Amino acid sequence: MHRSLIASILIALGCAATAHAADAPHSMTGCLRAGSAAGTFELTDLGLADGPKSALIASSSVDLAGHVGHKVEITGTTAKAADASVHAMDVTAMKHIAATCP
Repeated sequence: MHRSLIASILIALGCAATAHAADAPHSMTGCLRAGSAAGTFELTDLGLADGPKSALIASSSVDLAGHVGHKVEITGTTAKAADASVHAMDVTAMKHIAATCP
């Protein structure tokens, strides 16, 4: 029984560590576009061989409106999207890369 308890604790700790890693901030670089609904944004042209082709901006603590059409780097955490195949982010920082997009 003692081994079973230790095993259960180790599994729980492993799951907690994995869940925390999924919420780790990450950055993506691409072209900032206006979303389909007013006041929404999307990052496109990510240039990733494997991974999403675009990222939906679920929320942002940064004013992105003035950077539509610019190449930017966004940093944030993964957000839940209505469509599980869509990569969505809660943006906490933005770095301007270029005034134009490819």
